[in-house]
Amino acid sequence: MKVKAISRDRRDFTRARASEIVPVQRSMAPELHPFEKAREYKRAVNAVKLDRHFAKPFVGALSGHFDGVQSMAKNPSSLSMIVSGACDGEIRRWCLTEQRQGARWTSQAHSGFVRGLAFSRNGHHFVSASDDKTVKLWSASAPASSTEPLATYLGRYPFTGVDHHWKDHLFATSGATVQLLARTRPRRVHDLSAQALQSFEWGADTVTAVRFNPAQHSLLCCLSADRGVTLYDALQKMTMQTRANACCWNPMEPMHLTLASEDHDLYTFDMRRLSQAICVHSGHVSAVLDLDYSPTGTQFVSASYDKTLRLWNSCYNVYHTKRMQRLSCVQWSMDAAYLLSGSDDTNVRLWRAVANERGAPQLGREQRKREYAAALVEKHQHLPEVRRIKAHTHLPKRVLKAALVKKTVRGTQQKREKNRRAHSAPGAVPKVQRKKKQVWSVQE
Repeated sequence: MKVKAISRDRRDFTRARASEIVPVQRSMAPELHPFEKAREYKRAVNAVKLDRHFAKPFVGALSGHFDGVQSMAKNPSSLSMIVSGACDGEIRRWCLTEQRQGARWTSQAHSGFVRGLAFSRNGHHFVSASDDKTVKLWSASAPASSTEPLATYLGRYPFTGVDHHWKDHLFATSGATVQLLARTRPRRVHDLSAQALQSFEWGADTVTAVRFNPAQHSLLCCLSADRGVTLYDALQKMTMQTRANACCWNPMEPMHLTLASEDHDLYTFDMRRLSQAICVHSGHVSAVLDLDYSPTGTQFVSASYDKTLRLWNSCYNVYHTKRMQRLSCVQWSMDAAYLLSGSDDTNVRLWRAVANERGAPQLGREQRKREYAAALVEKHQHLPEVRRIKAHTHLPKRVLKAALVKKTVRGTQQKREKNRRAHSAPGAVPKVQRKKKQVWSVQE
């Protein structure tokens, strides 16, 4: 006769230290746990409530500017370095890990608004463009005592924006025309148009913003004052019903482009089909002035004239403070963990991308507990109670009132159009989708 003995290790049932939890053997048979779904649902409701209760997105403010912050740029090779430009022409370089010590480097770079800032791909240099008809090249590692630019480019017209090429030593400027320049090292260039490698012009209106595509490096998106969105190298121009203030390419899906519009909405387009938008993002109650994508490409943040920041993904969050004024620029950190916003109250503010996260290191048990709670919320996110709590956000009273007025106006417009269609001949008043309604024309 063969006898099999059951053998267990004593260490599986005893504590090594008094602080450790004793392992417990648990059967996963479903007949032994008849209320498992109810318990999971209750845990999901409690988890989403705690997420909202402990949501504290604001980290701190970088103060030092004497005028409103107009532009901002992040260093692609450093997680802690950013530069900001103000309306008085001052440029400051910040280190986010030493925010209480102030700016590491300060220079009175221009005599007008700093309209644009852009880092090179390796992060060694950055360029600035201003209303004073100059573009300047700076070293990102210059000491505090060095306030002179490496190169100065003089133009014939004020500049409205600048962006650096993702691969080559080139940068593009916007203004009366779009000019592509090589990043040279002369002390002073007297005529920028004579040094430009190439100039682009489609129409007679001012170009307000430029942005290079992160994948197709020669593709350049330009926004103009005639409500146009032009893709150079693809040779397409789309004219919208309202003007776009800013644009941003999705880093993970480079064919997708998102525009921040004057009509309080954001529109995501596919560059292969500009006749209609892929998605319309509504929620702001004033003009959207800037936006930026997360490095993961799954969400983006927008800054508006209504003094709020909004994060757009499956459900959006709204960030605001009592003292923050209208926002003019916003950036996402390179590790996708923080947001940076610049506003007219002279401050650069630092926010958490996930409102209830903390910067301190977590224990293993705490990390597993958070992951379990997040998985529960994701599993039950479509149930009414969890969806209501997750989508709820506190808004300032003025924003809430403006949103109600905007909802009433849009409802009235839809009702008027419906009545006009009902009392007209068939086909006289066609029904146009909102994604197509904002596109005026597309030229190739």
